[in-house]
Amino acid sequence: MRVTILLTEQLSLFELGCAVELFAMPRPEFTNWYSTQIVSLSCQHYSGLAGSALLCERVDSLPPSDLLVIPSFAVATLQPEAKLISALLEHYQRGGRIISFCSGSFLLAAAGLLDNRIATTHWRYATQFKQRFPHIRYKDNILYEYDGLIGCSAGSAAGIDLGIEVIRRDFGYHCANSVARRLVLPAHRSGGQAQFVEKPVTLSKTGMSQALDWATNNLSGALSIDDIAKKASMTRRTFDRQFTKNYNMTALQWLNERKLEVAKSLLEISELSIDEIAARSGFDNAVTLRHNFRKYLAISPMQYKNTFRGS
Repeated sequence: MRVTILLTEQLSLFELGCAVELFAMPRPEFTNWYSTQIVSLSCQHYSGLAGSALLCERVDSLPPSDLLVIPSFAVATLQPEAKLISALLEHYQRGGRIISFCSGSFLLAAAGLLDNRIATTHWRYATQFKQRFPHIRYKDNILYEYDGLIGCSAGSAAGIDLGIEVIRRDFGYHCANSVARRLVLPAHRSGGQAQFVEKPVTLSKTGMSQALDWATNNLSGALSIDDIAKKASMTRRTFDRQFTKNYNMTALQWLNERKLEVAKSLLEISELSIDEIAARSGFDNAVTLRHNFRKYLAISPMQYKNTFRGS
C-alpha cells in the first residue's frame, strides 16, 4: 500500500515526524505494510526550528499512491497555489485517500474536499476556519474526522490518533493497537466515526470514569445503564445528563461500543462461533450482536471477520 507524505510551503517538524513514524517506519513484525515517500511540489530544501533543515524530493506531479498525507499547511495562505490544488484533486479523483494533520485541513477545505463533510482543526484556528469556510460543517471537541476517504485532525498529536484509525481500517484492530503500543499511546482515543473505532473512556479518574472502568471489566448481557449509574453514585437522570455532556453520546451507545470492541477483537483472533462471541462480548445473543454491528458499523460480524482476519 503506497503512501505519499506531501510537504507544502510550511514545515512542521512534529507533524512530519508523526507521519513518518506512522507510515514510513519499518514494521518487520507485519507481513504487509506501507511503502512511503516524502515529496514536495514546490521546494526541495526546508528550514525548521532551532537551526534544523530538511531535504526532500521535489516532484512536478504527485506519484501514484493509495494515501496522501498532508502534515501541515500555512493557515495564513488564503489562496493555495493552483498546482497544489490540482494535484490534490487529481489524486482524489483517481480514488486516492487524503488525510491532514492540524492546519492541513485549511488546504483540504480550500480544495473543496471537505464540502459536504464534517471537518475539524486545532482549536486555535477554529474561528478562522469557520469564518473562511462557513459552508463546511465544522465540529468542535473531536480529535479527528475520517470517512474512509478524507480525514482531518484537531491538532498535532491528534494526527497520531487519525493515523492509528487509518491503520486500523487498512490492517485491522490488532495491528493498529500494536503500532499504538510502540508509540506508548492508548488505543482508546478516537474521533467521531463509529466503524472500527474505539471511543475514549476518560482522561481523569472521576466517579463516573471509575464506574465506566468497572463496566468495561464487567460486560454482560445483564449489565444495564442503571447498574453503571448506581456504581457512579448518581441517579439515572443525572448520570444520563452528565454522560451526554462529557462524552457527546448516550450511555447506551457507549456501552454497545465497548461490547463491539470486544467482539471485533474476538472476530479477528479467535475461531469462536458468533454465539460464543456474543456471549463473551456481553450481548444477549447472536441476533443482538448482528443488530449492533449493522447499527453502529454498517457491516455484519462475518464481513468484519473476512476483512480483518489474518491482518
